[in-house]
Amino acid sequence: MTKIAGYTKLDEKIGALMSLEENIAHENANKDGNVFNTQRDLLAGITAKDYALRYLLPEKVAYAHENGDIHFHDLDYSPFFPMYNCMLIDFKGMFENGFSIGHADIEEPKSIKTAAALVAQIVANVSSNIYGGTSFNQADEILEPYAIKSFQKHLNYAKEWIEDEEKQEAYAYKMTKKEIYDAMQSLEYEINTLFSSNGQTPFFSFNFGLGESWFAREIQRAILKVRLDGLGRDKKTAIFPKLVFTLKRGVNLEPNDPNYDIKKLALECSTKRMYPDILSYDKIVEITGDFKSPMGCRSFLSSYQEDGEYITDGRNNLGVCTLNLPRIAMESKGDKTAFWSLFYERMDIIFEALMFRIETLNRASAKNAPILYQYGATGKRFEADEVVGDLFKNGRATISLGYIGLYETATVFYGGEWEENKEAKAFTLDIMKALKETALRWRKETGYGFSVYSTPSESLTDRFCRMDVERFGEVKDITDKGYYTNSFHYDTRKKISPFEKIDFEMVYAPYTTGGFIHYCEFPSLVNNPEGLEVVWDYAYDRIGYFGTNTPIDRCYECGFEGEFESKAQGFTCPNCGNHHPETTSCIRRLCGYLGSVIQRKPIKGRLQEINSRVKHS
Repeated sequence: MTKIAGYTKLDEKIGALMSLEENIAHENANKDGNVFNTQRDLLAGITAKDYALRYLLPEKVAYAHENGDIHFHDLDYSPFFPMYNCMLIDFKGMFENGFSIGHADIEEPKSIKTAAALVAQIVANVSSNIYGGTSFNQADEILEPYAIKSFQKHLNYAKEWIEDEEKQEAYAYKMTKKEIYDAMQSLEYEINTLFSSNGQTPFFSFNFGLGESWFAREIQRAILKVRLDGLGRDKKTAIFPKLVFTLKRGVNLEPNDPNYDIKKLALECSTKRMYPDILSYDKIVEITGDFKSPMGCRSFLSSYQEDGEYITDGRNNLGVCTLNLPRIAMESKGDKTAFWSLFYERMDIIFEALMFRIETLNRASAKNAPILYQYGATGKRFEADEVVGDLFKNGRATISLGYIGLYETATVFYGGEWEENKEAKAFTLDIMKALKETALRWRKETGYGFSVYSTPSESLTDRFCRMDVERFGEVKDITDKGYYTNSFHYDTRKKISPFEKIDFEMVYAPYTTGGFIHYCEFPSLVNNPEGLEVVWDYAYDRIGYFGTNTPIDRCYECGFEGEFESKAQGFTCPNCGNHHPETTSCIRRLCGYLGSVIQRKPIKGRLQEINSRVKHS
């Protein structure tokens, strides 16, 4: 394949990295572009992208990516290596059956403390062998047996020197409660001090909330209390793991439910630390076919069964290719016939891109990533030389058709205030239906689990818009903002209530079952958890996945708590002007996850989108 005309030369991109230009150094706010290991990963990524575009990708796909019609995600890893995206790690299977990391053979843990330590080691190792996020699905229930083992250990010890059986049990419960808290605290610190091979803290999500035993409840309580207590001397807000709390009617949703007290603690945590986000159990089942947590920040698996049993843990997403919807709309110049013609042309290119991604994964053998394929993270165990491609067939894995900018797309045809226009809303739903119908057709034709995915678009919100400014100029309410709106979200610049936002967005998620999230901007909720509970309860029967954005910034020089101001030098304490990373905590939701925006500056377009957000009250 010949070099693509107009492609930026490799030496220019290396030069941009060396000078820490933001398009290269800050494309992922979870990576600190100032440190050597990240710079090494970025340098390797620049080289891999260049090679992939020139020699590996089909020419039509490479051209469409470089031209900005589509985005082939994670080119720095795939297709140069047959790696996949995000996953739900099969912790239960790995714990029960044992596994190996490096030169150590690990047996089933005998305490909650050991189990939590192993979680961190598994996450670090898995995260170095994939390029997306990992999740611990229903963690409280999977860790419960190891809390019981700890209880039995403490009870056996108590029996040696306490005669009274009631006091023996009281001692065992007390010591187990402490051990659970210490284990969850150690896990939080370990995750936040780890670096995977790609120079970032492992993108790890922790789902919990359904367990009803004393042990599961204590694990849930400890997870939330550890997050509330914060990290280090200054009690800073932890970024990872992302906490995802499951609400379920009959378990914790309403005051008479057995775990309602845990919900109240989760509300307090969300007002002070922004996490946990919440899953609505019944709505997730309705939308995705059965219950499971998201992989990473928002990627969801479709339902899949083996021998009549639903399987979730161990499954994964193979990768994403995203469609630039606003560009199609602008190219069509308001002509819907032209829009749909271009739409399906680009979809053909995305299909070619995603099939190519699948083909590259068929090169992988188990020995390429032993933690995934030989030691159970994927729920299956292969011999070292076995090819693992069959693991991804028949819908066991998903492969994602992403999209961005539904708001801007409708704006081309109906203007920037289209949300109350029924014809405009119907047009956006037609687009979503076309995406879903196409993905289902591809699934039927190939046997692979194609799904529609609301791309997080951390840096893509900047890239697509920047490229379209070069092509179309600054178009009102479309390219003039400096960013494209994520997925189906309501225009962030408009002031509406959280209930109106939920009602507006709820109709879209059933068409984008491969990944989605809803969130609302709030003023400080520290003194109003009851207000947040009203929103959570309203969301329960309407949307499956909801995040809370509320000011939790802190200045450790003057003691200010609230919301920092966004200025030329970055986010700044409004009280004393402090903007130094060492003495501040400034947290924002970047897309599906949080980021420390002083410590790791977001890319320009994402920063502009963050600054445009109007609070829903």
